[in-house]
Amino acid sequence: MTTSIAPLPTAPEPPDAPAGTPTAAGLAALGAAHGFARAALSPATQRAYRADWAHFEAWCAGAGFPALPAPPAAVAAYLADHARLLGRAALRRRLAAIGGRHRMAGHAPPTGDAAVRATLRGLLRQTAVPPRRAAALGTAELRRLVAACPGDLAGLRDRALLLLGYAAALRRAELVAVEREHLVLEGGGLRLLIPRAKGDQEGEGAWIGLPRGTRRETCPVRALEAWLEASGCRGGPVFRRIDCWGHVARARLHPDAVRQILRRRAAAAGLSVPALERLSPHSLRAGFVTEAYKAGARDEEIMAHTRHRDLKTMRGYVRRARLGPESPARLLGL
Repeated sequence: MTTSIAPLPTAPEPPDAPAGTPTAAGLAALGAAHGFARAALSPATQRAYRADWAHFEAWCAGAGFPALPAPPAAVAAYLADHARLLGRAALRRRLAAIGGRHRMAGHAPPTGDAAVRATLRGLLRQTAVPPRRAAALGTAELRRLVAACPGDLAGLRDRALLLLGYAAALRRAELVAVEREHLVLEGGGLRLLIPRAKGDQEGEGAWIGLPRGTRRETCPVRALEAWLEASGCRGGPVFRRIDCWGHVARARLHPDAVRQILRRRAAAAGLSVPALERLSPHSLRAGFVTEAYKAGARDEEIMAHTRHRDLKTMRGYVRRARLGPESPARLLGL
């Protein structure tokens, strides 16, 4: 019999109903507490963890190991069996899913065992697939992308989406979550409210300011104004689906649609990325950090705009920017 799969919060769920007979109000409050606990992780993370746990559970059934609770040896063997198939991030996420499912069931996570940690370190040194980072798309690449967007409804939407994603350094989930009520258009530019972001799990929200661009064809504010006017958007989601008859739907775009749009426009523009990198919506955010650093922006200025909370993460993009003219190899006199 397989184990039922439930969302995987990072902390234990609220306790079961206390001894006695709770009132209807008490049971309702306890149900709400369970709902809030399950909302500790984003829906995308919960879906990923459910898929990861299902994969581990199926592997254990085929290998003859119990999945819950799983012995550390089973987890180590699972890692070894997938060392050449999964990248570093995927392996670590599988461990997080396995550990989280055990905590939910009241078991000690086997992922913290010394043998599991040693296995992970060894396979990362020898066999793990190197990570393929998102390529950083800079201003030159964005000009080619928007030039490949025609003047029809889909082209106006895609131009506004790509330019806003780049200039505001938005994640794809933040981009499709933009609503008309989040935009304050002014003479000098745009103020954008991001109600919730990846690093803002408590929903405090953040405002981002965008000035009007110096070039009409690549100005994110003008592109957004053109799309709002053409689509007749007066409220609700800004970036919406367009059906085969050219009608703008009410439903917002799915986050994966950003990837599809980016790849379609990149193909039309003849734009490619290095073999060891990948083209993804995160390329817009990575490109913003890279271009801002090259232009002399300070770390705190970049982080305030991108809403990075970890300097090390943001510096990862900066290190790539330094591989060019700022490389210390320039001092060798070659």
